[in-house]
Amino acid sequence: MTSTGEAIEAQERAGTQSLWGAVREALAGAHGRDFTEGPIGRAIFILAVPMVLEMMMESIFVVVDVFVVAHLGADAVATVGLTESFMTILYTLAMGLSIGAGAMIARRIGEKDPEGAAHTAAQVVLFGLVLSLLIGLLGALFAPRLLVIMGASPGVLKNVSFTRVMLGGNASVVLLFLINSVFRSSGDAATAMRTLWLANAINIVLGPALVFGWGPLPQLGVVGAAIGTTIGRGTGVLFALSRLRKPESRVRLRAHHFQLDLALIGRVIRLSSAATFQVFVGMASWIGLVRIIASFGSAALAGYTIGMRVVMFALLPSFGMSNAAATMVGQALGANKPERAETAVWRTARYNAVFLALIGLTFVLFAKQIVGGFTSDADVARYGVMALRTVAYGFVFYAYGMVIGNSFNGAGDTRTPTWINLFVFWVLEIPLAWVLSHQTGLGAFGVFIAMTIAFSTLAVVSAVVFRRGSWKTKQV
Repeated sequence: MTSTGEAIEAQERAGTQSLWGAVREALAGAHGRDFTEGPIGRAIFILAVPMVLEMMMESIFVVVDVFVVAHLGADAVATVGLTESFMTILYTLAMGLSIGAGAMIARRIGEKDPEGAAHTAAQVVLFGLVLSLLIGLLGALFAPRLLVIMGASPGVLKNVSFTRVMLGGNASVVLLFLINSVFRSSGDAATAMRTLWLANAINIVLGPALVFGWGPLPQLGVVGAAIGTTIGRGTGVLFALSRLRKPESRVRLRAHHFQLDLALIGRVIRLSSAATFQVFVGMASWIGLVRIIASFGSAALAGYTIGMRVVMFALLPSFGMSNAAATMVGQALGANKPERAETAVWRTARYNAVFLALIGLTFVLFAKQIVGGFTSDADVARYGVMALRTVAYGFVFYAYGMVIGNSFNGAGDTRTPTWINLFVFWVLEIPLAWVLSHQTGLGAFGVFIAMTIAFSTLAVVSAVVFRRGSWKTKQV
């Protein structure tokens, strides 16, 4: 072999070893790595791998869950769809708090202040627990009335126990959001991955077992899916809390961190308030869309629910990449390296665009086969295929929108994406969805078109504003 050939072979071996070394480091937790130093691409990779795997597991659960419930009929699927429109309010609170807390924790880690990061984490967990318990009590009590307000059919109202369990057990959802945000923002994405894998592995096994009554377990129908989900997520929360007590944790919680600090909670709430409203604007728009679609009957609502579950299967891993970008931004700004933060955002967005372009093409080409795996009802399948194909056309835009929007939040600039969301989802999307569906004869198809237009617009506007760079000067 010539010396040139030997050199090329050596470089290939080194590249392969480097790749597998990065994968091993990512899955092990990268406890000793400083993400404010070194090659940006490798840092993104090490953060993104566990975040993407974490979200892939969530995607699998989302698809398995709706697959199981779909076997119970359109009313059961519609019950899940309507209940999730209420759960979006809880997701809004949890995500808003996690955005604010994540920005603060990432900044403290970048400043080399782990004690400050731990104190922030403990106060957020404490506040989230109290808030979720209060909301859970009210949600469980008023579940039937909430379903009626959303236009539930008599068949859906028979499944009200599903809604009661999901709303009543929401503390497991809220705390899972908050604690995993602590892990991600500190750079320990691997532990967040393990937490969600544990929670959803239990969901995937226990949910169907309780729905269909496998072995000695009772056959509970659709409510069994809610019970399995709550138990799985609750187990994940307990595991995550145990990891935060370990000496090797990047953010190690001790008893004194939980001493009530109203001033710090106030700072987190102020930072999170815009983030919460930001998420609320986006999430509440889904409630508006569900309400419009519900007017076309249970088949349209069931098809929409199936289609959107499949869409989330693709988008959740992309959220993992956007979370990696947010962590990079927060820690880089804490280390006073804004240019490193900006470079990380654009590079992550390009990676995400390639991934979603391939997934979107797959959905467009094989929508009938994919939706057909969830339902044999021709009417439900027709709406599901319509939703999946139409939304998939905008996937490349969504890739950039997710990364850039989350990067604003990672920098602590929660107000900018809030205003963008308000314009796109409420000024544009909801009115457009109503007009296209009710005034043009397009029906539910008009809603799906409005969704694609809105999310594509979100990406373009976000990119233009991000280039201005005002986010680099935010203090948290």
